[in-house]
Amino acid sequence: MTHLYLVRHGNYLKVERGKFVDGRLSAKGIQQAERLRDRLAGSTEITVDVLISSTMQRARHTAEIIAPALGLPIIYEEDVEEWRNEDGSLTEAQFIALWRDVPAGERPFFRWVNGCENWMEFIVRTTSALHRIIHEHDGKHIMIVCHGGIIEASFVYFFEMSMSNLRRASVDARHTSITHWHKAQLEGFPAIWLLERYNDTAHLDGFEPL
Repeated sequence: MTHLYLVRHGNYLKVERGKFVDGRLSAKGIQQAERLRDRLAGSTEITVDVLISSTMQRARHTAEIIAPALGLPIIYEEDVEEWRNEDGSLTEAQFIALWRDVPAGERPFFRWVNGCENWMEFIVRTTSALHRIIHEHDGKHIMIVCHGGIIEASFVYFFEMSMSNLRRASVDARHTSITHWHKAQLEGFPAIWLLERYNDTAHLDGFEPL
């Protein structure tokens, strides 16, 4: 049966000169990814046949660190990038101010920056990508190094939640955490996806960054 492991990237450098950027991992993030790599090396608990990564720097950097432990090439997928809701033109304070000013019911449809995605477009892109990936690699163990938004989108997809309920409820995936979905076949019933684990950071137990 198909297994899907969603790994959030490590801690990263996300703000420069007050604006959001697609930065690489911080020193802390590198250590987090290395601990995950060491956990995966020779693991019988988690086996992986296909390694996919978002093309954003923080995910690529994380995937590059863990790939040697899996002995797999990295397949880069733009469709599992984080929510493209801004382009670096807004400061963190400007973005937060806009967020607060937009009525909650309008947020799923609001475009913070022209040319970027609203929430509904993000959910359509990412749930479509998840649907495509699990069908392309049916029966395999798939690992996707991605983002908190992708993990949130997986709950929308597998639990068939409303796409427009932006932040009515959310998930808070930790850096380098593992979310594990498993397609199970019970005799006499249609196949069903089970959430095996969420926010698994056992590899960070006792972790204190240098």
